[in-house]
Amino acid sequence: MFPFCEDPSQLDTLPWLACYLTTGVHMNFYVSFGTVLLLLAITAPCALAFGFAGAAASRSRILPLSLLGKGYTSIVRGVPDIAFFLFFVIALDQGIEYLVHLARCPDWDEPIRQGANFLVCPEAKMPPGNAAQAWHEAYNFALAVFTFALVFGAFAANVLYGAMRAVPRAQMETAEAYGMTDRQAFWRILVPQMWIYALPGLSNLWMILMKATPLLFLLGVEDIVYWARELGASKTPRFTDYPHGDWRFFYFLFLLVFYLGMTKISEVALGRLTRRLSHGQATLGGEAQRREGGDMQAGAGA
Repeated sequence: MFPFCEDPSQLDTLPWLACYLTTGVHMNFYVSFGTVLLLLAITAPCALAFGFAGAAASRSRILPLSLLGKGYTSIVRGVPDIAFFLFFVIALDQGIEYLVHLARCPDWDEPIRQGANFLVCPEAKMPPGNAAQAWHEAYNFALAVFTFALVFGAFAANVLYGAMRAVPRAQMETAEAYGMTDRQAFWRILVPQMWIYALPGLSNLWMILMKATPLLFLLGVEDIVYWARELGASKTPRFTDYPHGDWRFFYFLFLLVFYLGMTKISEVALGRLTRRLSHGQATLGGEAQRREGGDMQAGAGA
C-alpha cells in the first residue's frame, strides 16, 4: 500500500509493521469484521421473526399449527448447535440442488446418490461452477444467515412464548369484554406489552449470538477467527515477504478486545432499551421509575 513497501527486508520495525498490516491478506481480515457485523445485523431481526412466528404458532388454538410451533422450538433447541450447523447446511444445500436438478435436468438417468457422493447435473450446481467467486461467497453467507436465524429463532420463540404468557390474563379478558376480537387483543394488548418480559431473555440470546459467530468458519465463510488463525501462524521467508513467528496470541487478543467491546456496547444499548420499555409497565423497572418520578416531584415541591 505504501511506496516504501517494495522491499520489506530493508525496512525498520515500524515501517515494516505498517507494510505488514496493510497487505492484501490483512485487508481480507479487516473485511471479515464487516462480515461478522453484517451477519449480526441481518440474523438478529430474522431470528426474531422466526421466534415470533414460532411463539405465535405455539399458542395457537389450531392444533396442527400449535404442534408445528412447539415442534420447531423443541427440536432445534434440543440439537447441539454445532451438530445442527454441520448437518442442516449440507442438507439445505443438497435440497436446493436437488430441486433445481429436477427442474432443469428431467432427463437425467444417473443416480444422484452414488455411495457417499451427491451428484447432480452441472446446470443444477448452486451456485454454478462458472460463477464468480463473489457469488460463491454470497451463497455461503446466505446459507449461514438462514441457519443462524433458524437456530436462534427457536430460542427466541421459547423466550417470546414465555413473555406472552407473562402478560396478565386479566388484560386480555378486559380487551375481550370491550368487544375486541382475539386478533385485535393479540396485536393491540399482548404484543406491545410482552416485550418488557421478553427483553432479558432476548438480551442473553443476543450475547450468545455474538459469541457464536466463529461458527461461520464451519459454514464456509472466512470469518475473523479464521483469518486470525491463518495470519497469526508462523510464517517463513519461503512463503511470505513478511516472515514472523507464532503471533496467534496477539491476533486472538485483538479478537478478545473486539468481542468485549461489542458486549459493552450491547449492554449499554439494551439497558437503555429496557428502561424505555419499562415506562408505565407493572414491572419492577416500571415501579422504580414511578418511585423515582415521585421523589423528584416531592423534591421540587419542597
